[in-house]
Order: sequence, then C-alpha cells, then structure tokens
Amino acid sequence: MLPNDSDILDSQRTLDSPKFQIIYNSADQIQNQSSTDEISFSQMIIGNSRSMSFRQFSNTSEMPQYLLKMTKNQRLTEEKQEKDVRHFEFESITSVVEYCSGDILEVLPGQDPTAVDSFINRCNLDPDVYITVIPKSTAENSSRTDSKLSKSPVKLKTYVELTMDVASASPRRYFFEVMSFFATAEHEIERLQYFASPEGRDDLFKYNQKERRSVLEVLEDFPSVKMPFEWLVQLVPPLKTRAFSISSSPLVHPKEVHLTVNVVSWTSPFKRKRYGLCSSWLASLNSKENKKEVYVPAWIHNGCLPTPQASVPLILIGPGTGCAPFHAFIEERALQSVSQSTAPVIFFFGCRSKHGDYLYEEFWQTHAQDSGVLSSSKGGGLFVAFSRDETKKVYVQHKMKEESARVWKLLSTGAAVYIAGSSNKMPADVTSALVEIISKEGGVSKETAEKWLRQQERIGRFNVEAWS
Repeated sequence: MLPNDSDILDSQRTLDSPKFQIIYNSADQIQNQSSTDEISFSQMIIGNSRSMSFRQFSNTSEMPQYLLKMTKNQRLTEEKQEKDVRHFEFESITSVVEYCSGDILEVLPGQDPTAVDSFINRCNLDPDVYITVIPKSTAENSSRTDSKLSKSPVKLKTYVELTMDVASASPRRYFFEVMSFFATAEHEIERLQYFASPEGRDDLFKYNQKERRSVLEVLEDFPSVKMPFEWLVQLVPPLKTRAFSISSSPLVHPKEVHLTVNVVSWTSPFKRKRYGLCSSWLASLNSKENKKEVYVPAWIHNGCLPTPQASVPLILIGPGTGCAPFHAFIEERALQSVSQSTAPVIFFFGCRSKHGDYLYEEFWQTHAQDSGVLSSSKGGGLFVAFSRDETKKVYVQHKMKEESARVWKLLSTGAAVYIAGSSNKMPADVTSALVEIISKEGGVSKETAEKWLRQQERIGRFNVEAWS
C-alpha cells in the first residue's frame, strides 16, 4: 500500500525562502562611480552598503559622520603585562570633530582582508560582481523605479567587508538548520540537523557559542555546504559598530578625539587564542608593523555622562579603562581653572599593579600636585587602589570608605558623582559604598541614604556608564 501524499509531505523537511533577493549587475550596467573627492566617495560607499541591509545595525546613520586618521597608537601598560591597554589619537579628514566631554565615539571596525577573501572563496562567490540587496517585500510590492530599488550597486566584496561579520561573531542556531538543507555529505547533514534540534542544544552551545566559532570557521567545518548568498546575507551576523568613551576634551584638543581602549584577547575552552575584532584592529593601525593609512568610520553620540559645569564639585570613580571619560573631565577642568574659579575634584582610580597597569599615572600625578585640579590645596584628591600589590585585595570602594569624610563633605556641597567602568560587580559595589558613607557620615539609615542617592540620580548628580 502506497503512503498518502500528506504522509510524504509530513516526512519532508521544508525551508522558507530567504527574506530578500540579490540583483547582480554586469559591468556594463554600472555607471562610473569614480569621484574627484575620494573621501566623500568612501563615506558614500559605506553608507550605501550598510543601508542595503535589512537589519538595523545601531542608532547610527548608515553613512559615517567622520572618517578618522589615527595619529597616535601608544601602549599604556607594561609590555610584560598580559593586559594591553592603548591610548589612541585621531584627527578627522572630513570635517572638524564636534563633541563634548563625556560623549561616545562609535567605530565601525575593519575586518581581516584574509578572512574576508577566505569567506568569499569558501562560498564560491565573485568578489568583483556588483550587487544590490533588496528585501523581497520591497521587490514584490514596489515598482522598479522605487527609491529602495535604485540604490547604487556595490561590489560583493565591499558589501561583505562592511556589513557581514564573517570572522568574529558566532552564528545563531537557525544558521545550522539552514545549512543542513544545503549540505550534500550525509554525515554533515546528520550533524547539522542534530545541532538544530532541541536534543543537540547543549552540544551546539559547546561547539559554537562557548568556543566563539566564527561563521567562516563553521563553514570550513562543513565543507559540503553550498549556501546561496541570499541566505548568507540574511543569516551571517551583522558587522556592528563598537562604542568607546572619549578620553579627550574638545576644549583642549579641538581638532582631535582620543580613546583609551583595552585590546581584548582570551583563550577559548579548546585553547585557541581569540581577539576582539575592533580593539585588535585599532591596535594594528599606525603601528611599526603597519604604516598603511586606513580611515576609521566613526559616529559621535551623547553618552551617559553629562558634561559637568566648572562650578560643580566632582566625585569620579573609574577603575581600569573606566578612567577614560574622567581623563577628559580633568584636562578640561584644568584648562577652565586658568581663567575662572573651579570646584574641587576627587578621583578614585583602580588597577592591578602600580608598575603594570597604572594608566595615565603621570597625568593624574601632575594634576594632584601643586595647585592642580586634583590637589589637596584645591580641595581635591587622587586615591588609587592596587588590587594585586598587597596581600589583601583593595578596590576603589575600599578607598572610598577610607575617605568617607572627604566624600561626604563634597556630597554635602552639591557634588556630582560619576562612575564608569566594567558592568560586572563594580558599579553595584561602588553604589553600596556610597550608601554606607551617606548613612555613616550623615547619620541616617541605609534606606534613607538609598532614597537620597536615587533623588540625586533624578536631578543629574549621580551618573553611571558601565560596559561589558
């Protein structure tokens, strides 16, 4: 007895069609895209490529506000230290950089050209063909003259470089499910189906997310898969911008923008060395090994730390690279103090070791001496916690408690509190220390202290910027 048609359909796996289509353009269809203004042309290509993605990358416009040139790449930590923190300086090649102290610089990272070429070769793509990416809903419901269909085509390689994270981000579970439809080797089909199943969830996590395998690595592990480019564009994670606190004041450096960046690296569970995409790319620019001029696409946004007025006392807590915005605050207040009266500033910094990762030590010490903005003669102070230099670990919250009377004195005169750094335990520990100080020095209950601190947050005198 033959099975019913419905039984056959139930036993077959089905795959929806991709959500958009690719229009391939021959060379003679492409208008001359050369430009007398190379910089504007580069901005246009970036904006055009990213505007074709069906996904929103961030709250930035597709076209970068600025193209920046790195002018300084300085390592701040000792060479023997595993942690690599850099001071970067940039100048704009497009227009004057406009920002305020406390703002954020968002950077579009460059991808390793070798990885991009390997991805294109692995997927059997033509890097030089010009393409237009269109959501299927747009293509089906609009006329050919619709503005969404009339974007200037870009080279396939350019599109991959600027929109698809092929060698850093890990794909989602659905990527493995779709791969199973385009695999030809039986053992690969079985493995991919298992990874996509509820039963294979834990093994997929160990193989993919925990190991942080990239799209390119996954595709290389399943060589029989021949996935159409439409699906790759839909499923490869988008190339995201990275946000950094600006560590310079525009009043002191009107034509520049500076960053303080931890160059991220770690070892995977399978003992493979991994690197952060954006930080390692920035660290490779303007170096002894790489003198090639590279433009950095960038946007500027308001951060979580409003620019303080010169008349407002400041309590700054910024361990590690959390010191970045406070480097800007302090150099700006130092400039203001030349021509006007400024309020006191106390700064709590933390790191592992005085001789290993004391970032900007000379800068802080200079402003803490004589009549500097951090000097005791100006009512300020610099307090540093070295967590690995003593038998008992000391963190910024411990230094704050040691200086509870000084902290309370500034709070009582209307000081604004700024906290910046890792989003792990630090912000909560520092906030808890503040509550203890307010309770102890103010002679109130912890509940009342917490309520008072929440009130300070509402009026803009308690600000936190934390990142993972």
